[in-house]
Amino acid sequence: MKAVFMGTPDFAVPVLDAMLKAGIDVAAVVTQPDKTKGRGRKLIYSPVKELALSRGIEVLQPVRIKKDPDFQDKIRAIAPDVIVVVAFGQIIPQSLLDIPRIGCVNVHGSLLPKYRGAAPIQWAILKGEKETGVTTMLMDAGLDTGDMLLKAVVPIAKDETSESLSGKLSEAGADLLIRTLEGLEKGTISPVPQDDSRAGMYASMLSKEMGEIDFSLPAEQIDRQIRGLYPWPGTYTHFNGRLLRIWKADIGPDAGPGAEPGTVVNVTKKNMTVQTGQGALIIGEVQLEGKKRMDCASFLNGNKVLPGMALGE
Repeated sequence: MKAVFMGTPDFAVPVLDAMLKAGIDVAAVVTQPDKTKGRGRKLIYSPVKELALSRGIEVLQPVRIKKDPDFQDKIRAIAPDVIVVVAFGQIIPQSLLDIPRIGCVNVHGSLLPKYRGAAPIQWAILKGEKETGVTTMLMDAGLDTGDMLLKAVVPIAKDETSESLSGKLSEAGADLLIRTLEGLEKGTISPVPQDDSRAGMYASMLSKEMGEIDFSLPAEQIDRQIRGLYPWPGTYTHFNGRLLRIWKADIGPDAGPGAEPGTVVNVTKKNMTVQTGQGALIIGEVQLEGKKRMDCASFLNGNKVLPGMALGE
């Protein structure tokens, strides 16, 4: 089976690696253009490009597929049996979907039709789901609306972050993709149309503004916000007028009547507890504006925090 692989972030790497280990002929890898980082404007390759180069695979990096006929002609010349797409980062035009004999197979990080969209892993945590999973599907012109092929269910742990869940889902997706390609080649998989009436919430893109903590919300919801938006965009509040990122917290008991949301209700050598609209948050790891990330004990050693002080100001 000859394939073209399209993907960019860490989530896509285990799938590409599994294809190579399975002996699939990956004729080319398509990934997003290189980015620059830091004062020195150092060129940064995507994780998928790093793997492809290490295996001697040709790498293609079109800026915009829709407006790059030369790129599409190159894919036609390769004549792949299948194009595998995993978190690539651009919409695939119909002209490209029509090229492979088997079709374009996408590995999506949710149990479709639930959580179609750009950030299914984060939204599953934000919404308090107990489980999620991976779905392989035949791509069409819609956004995650193609016929489903196979699914794998992955439970969400109580302390799960989007980073840890992404790792679990990418590994599950790698195995699922190999089984999917084998089934398509043998004709043992029957594509199943998605039932739009059962589609869940659309997993829209994340924004930095989503990270601001509203302490009037229940502690359980804020805890999901911290875990779901980890590591990007991250969650934050303010301490003495300076931005304070909250990287880790646990849910604690309500401080009782009279405690205002956002108020520090307890301080120990190791952590501080902040009242919320329902319950409290025991802050475990923070990062004050202009400082390095640290555990709460280190933060308390360098900053005077007393019960009754308010965060968010």
